[in-house]
Amino acid sequence: MSKLDDLISTLCPDGVEWKKIGDIADITRGVVMSKDYINEHLGEYPVYSSQTINNGEIGKIDTYNFEGEYLTWTTDGAYAGAVFYRNGKFSVTNVCGLINIKDKEHISTKYIKYILSINTQSHVTRGMGNAKLMSNVMASIQIPVPPLEVQNEIVSILDKFTSLETELETELETELEARRKQYEYYRDSLLTFGDEVEWKTLGEIAKIKNGSDYKHLAEGSIPVYGSGGIMTYVDTYSYNKPSVLIPRKGSLKNLFYVETPFWNVDTIFSTDINTNIICPKFLFYYLQTQHLEELNMAGGVPSLTQTILNKVKVPLPSQIKQQQIISILDRFESLCNDITSGLPAEIEARHKQYEYYRDKLLTFTQKN
Repeated sequence: MSKLDDLISTLCPDGVEWKKIGDIADITRGVVMSKDYINEHLGEYPVYSSQTINNGEIGKIDTYNFEGEYLTWTTDGAYAGAVFYRNGKFSVTNVCGLINIKDKEHISTKYIKYILSINTQSHVTRGMGNAKLMSNVMASIQIPVPPLEVQNEIVSILDKFTSLETELETELETELEARRKQYEYYRDSLLTFGDEVEWKTLGEIAKIKNGSDYKHLAEGSIPVYGSGGIMTYVDTYSYNKPSVLIPRKGSLKNLFYVETPFWNVDTIFSTDINTNIICPKFLFYYLQTQHLEELNMAGGVPSLTQTILNKVKVPLPSQIKQQQIISILDRFESLCNDITSGLPAEIEARHKQYEYYRDKLLTFTQKN
């Protein structure tokens, strides 16, 4: 029998009490805090908002609204219901709820964090396209509250599990980053040319074409590309030859090489490439080295125009040389993609393993 089993059989053999969050904690909300305010009051104390990246932190300011051990949760948006453990001096915005456990001598704040992590999503409302978990709903959530010794043992187990999971994720991402840097080094080396080859402008070897709206089209199997990638699928195409897609605004680093028919919207250019001069995939690899996102900042917003792109210089080694470079980079990219596809799968497997054991640890028989 494990220590946890022993504690449960000794301290709560007949089950545990279930309590509402509103009965064991004070619940409040954060305040509106603009980016301008944060930039004007830079300091050392974190400000937490609705996002989940970077532990929810959106900046640091020179004052704080809360000090001590709390939980926060995202009240609105895509991450509604996400719960975080906080301990220290911090502030939260108006899209964060705050939970302050009343009796910390008998209820572990971190235990409540773990138990809520398996309860909140079923209470999120998603009507009208905006997910929400408001304070009154959070207050109504019922959770099992075993004796403090049981709570602490569960926290100890889950803290260790979380630490191991984080270490593995960091190792995998470090390996991926090393592969990417190695790939970029060899790609840039292979695609560095001088006067030994002919050079032409992009406008001389390809016609850059605007995209157009797709909403009048029927649903189908043809991908629709925007600056962030595939948006949806329709029943017809705007171009059906190998092409390099170049974002016009937004995520300017996201170049796409497409060989099959596609439709592109007005946030991304397609290219009608003269294949007698250059291989489309060679052009794709070369443009990846040119940092196109740095070519123009229109009013502070990254954007590209046909005029700017038409002036980009492109080397033209022989087609045999182009194919050799494509072959090398295809193999190298395949190695990166193998680990790229393996990384999310491995992390997802670890998450599922963690969630399985977490849910088993946090499953209790209700008393009476």
